[in-house]
Amino acid sequence: MSIDSKAVLNNGAQMPLLGLGVFRAPVAETTKNICSHALSVGYRHIDTARIYGNERAVGDAVREAACPRSDIFVTTKLWNTDHGHKETLAAAHGSLEALGLDYVDLYLVHWPVEGKRLDTWKAMEELLSEGLARASGVSNYMVHHLEELLEHADVPPAVNQIELHPYNYETRRNVVDLCRKNEILTEAYSPLTRGRKLTDPRLVQLAESYGKTPAQILIRWALEHGFAVIPKSSQSQRVEENADVFDFTLSDADMNWLDDFDEDLVTSWDPTNVP
Repeated sequence: MSIDSKAVLNNGAQMPLLGLGVFRAPVAETTKNICSHALSVGYRHIDTARIYGNERAVGDAVREAACPRSDIFVTTKLWNTDHGHKETLAAAHGSLEALGLDYVDLYLVHWPVEGKRLDTWKAMEELLSEGLARASGVSNYMVHHLEELLEHADVPPAVNQIELHPYNYETRRNVVDLCRKNEILTEAYSPLTRGRKLTDPRLVQLAESYGKTPAQILIRWALEHGFAVIPKSSQSQRVEENADVFDFTLSDADMNWLDDFDEDLVTSWDPTNVP
């Protein structure tokens, strides 16, 4: 496994397993610079969203990169206020305009908005068929949201992006298992627990035993479970550190120990109770 390792999605598209998240990254020059730096050190996957307000900066970095556009996997997401058939199509075109790109590699429904999910997904399927998105998927979908979608969709989602790390893995294992059963790739956001658990003595002890940082252990844990993972950082050094996870593997015993860290930790939105 290397920094450009990819998963084959259920529609045949290939998605780099490690990406750079830019949630709440400063807009304009700072975001562009960190994306450009990530691409220069080997990242080939950048994850943004309409609500982040930085699609334009991400697009600038992608278009100015030394590597071809076809080598870069760009994800963006549909925001909650844009759900519905016509609204989804309009929002997607707006994101493409902001990015300055002809297509995105992955377009995600950012949140399971009640009452409009199925109309929204029909529009997602249209964007896929028109080539405006190379793959489509969802984010923050729990089991009941996925079951509803799978029952009605002509094209199943290729990806489900959820908050995932050892501190909520067992709690969300039912979602992961359903995704695996239906060949939906699970993608972990906030894999570093937004820093809340990086000083956990157990995690620190484990990191020291591998000569790695706690953040690198969490990223490696996600990769070894077969998840895509998108750690966020606006610091060049941290971006490089987060990619330095391909020269070691975690033992089965240590993977099992990490799995048992679960405490139902949610550091951002919790979609569990969304009908």
